[in-house]
Amino acid sequence: MIFDYATLELLRQNHPAWRLLRAEHAPLVASFLHRIFTAPNVRVMGGADLAEALEDDLYALREQLGPNAFPKAASDYLNDWAANDKSWLRKFYGADSDEPQFDLTPATEKAIAWLGTLTERSFIGTESRLLTLFELLKQMSEGSERDPEARLVELHKRRADIDAEIARVESGDISILDDTALKDRFQQFTAIARELLTDFREVEHNFRNLDRRVRERIALWDGAKGALLEEIIGERDTIADSDQGRSFRAFWDFLMSSSRQEELTTLLDRVLALSPIAELEPDVRTRRVHYDWLEAGEHTQRTVAFLSQQLRRFLDDQAWLENRRIMDILRGVEAKALAVRDVPPPGEMMTIDDTAAEIELPMERPLYVPGVKPRIVSSALEAGDVDIDAAALYSQVVVDKARLAWHIDRVLQDRSQVTLRELCDIQPLEQGLAELVAYLQLASEAFTTVVDEQASETISWHSAEANGESPTRQATLPRVIFVR
Repeated sequence: MIFDYATLELLRQNHPAWRLLRAEHAPLVASFLHRIFTAPNVRVMGGADLAEALEDDLYALREQLGPNAFPKAASDYLNDWAANDKSWLRKFYGADSDEPQFDLTPATEKAIAWLGTLTERSFIGTESRLLTLFELLKQMSEGSERDPEARLVELHKRRADIDAEIARVESGDISILDDTALKDRFQQFTAIARELLTDFREVEHNFRNLDRRVRERIALWDGAKGALLEEIIGERDTIADSDQGRSFRAFWDFLMSSSRQEELTTLLDRVLALSPIAELEPDVRTRRVHYDWLEAGEHTQRTVAFLSQQLRRFLDDQAWLENRRIMDILRGVEAKALAVRDVPPPGEMMTIDDTAAEIELPMERPLYVPGVKPRIVSSALEAGDVDIDAAALYSQVVVDKARLAWHIDRVLQDRSQVTLRELCDIQPLEQGLAELVAYLQLASEAFTTVVDEQASETISWHSAEANGESPTRQATLPRVIFVR
């Protein structure tokens, strides 16, 4: 980047991250978006849930700063942050929902990450970064060496160093890292792990821009279908073979290996158990940071899959051959919409009164019904002496779904999958069939599950009867598997 006046002035006027730092409500925007998106690694959130969370924050701030602080509604703030003149949020609609969805833009995440570096740090490590730079230089030098003799010399030297270290360990001379070195390397690890999540959002943004260009090209294309397919497929291959595409594919192949995931989990558990690392009070999500990488990578993979989905829809569109006139009209509408997307015309552009006509036939109207005039009788209330059994008021069964969901999450932290019967064996049913039905409801709404129809399981529990007995009840159902 060139740090001249013209470049910086252009960034100050147009870059969303710089506009966020200059905004009047920058503390509200940065703190809210960091708490909702960045800290828990949330990629997409529905408009209703996001507006509700922002409304809670605005209510708390108005209690502190006065009722006139932040006068607009939460939905108005979200729409304002997603407008083209700010671009701090990306507002879009999913394929199967008419509710708006929101996601952070890469510029906003960069601004939030930069704000996190402004606070004074009690410990700044430099050794680990120097060793990382030195190791990168060695990898580039050795990886680009074409002379077999030189490669063999370097490999023999490395083997001699390993043999010497083995000899020292066998003799009892074991060198370990001190507390300062451990803290230095752990800080370097957490910084790179957080930067990697930030880079994922930018990679996804780049692929999304490619997807938008492909859709625009399909909308404006007037030539033969074969030429369009050849051009788009050629561009898709170019993206896959680019430096960014190859790097992402290599990272994804490395992370998708089950052995690598188990190794990462083991290493993280061992490192976080060290007392010098525990003194730093690391974030609780550090233990599952590789799963955050997987989730972010899945979003990027879905964005790349949009290209193939768009091509499939284009090939399956039989209306191109059946009604060319309709397709031409639709292309014209899309072309005009793309033309006014960045520079919308002033004033009201389009108005729709309703999506359908309301038809009301005369004979469908109900006949007039005279109202019944109530007759109020004034009488004094008298105390009754009827003995009523109030036990029915206290015999209601309420299942705590939050406790069951916490139990499922706790078991899935140590396993990749668990069956419903195993959950009931670990924590027996206390409320009988009602609690079993609550498990099934959580399986269909809150967790990823697989139902094996070919295998069945029997779940037992003890039912408390009115006479004091506790008979055993059983329910046989297909095997339900909760997946992490």
